Amino acid sequence: MAKTIVIKQIGSPIRRPAKQKQTLIGLGLNKMHRVRELEDTPAVRGMINKISHMVEILEEKG
Repeated sequence: MAKTIVIKQIGSPIRRPAKQKQTLIGLGLNKMHRVRELEDTPAVRGMINKISHMVEILEEKG
């Protein structure tokens, strides 16, 4: 079973750089308080690190 990570958007993309908005969309988060369960890969971790001020890690499974 692959490791998964559950993330929630806690910050607004308003008045943020375009790259940060695109990173949110790439993670499937573009509206406040959305929750996504994603595969825990280095690419996803890197995206989370770039916008760590706008997302919260709820739990890590696996």
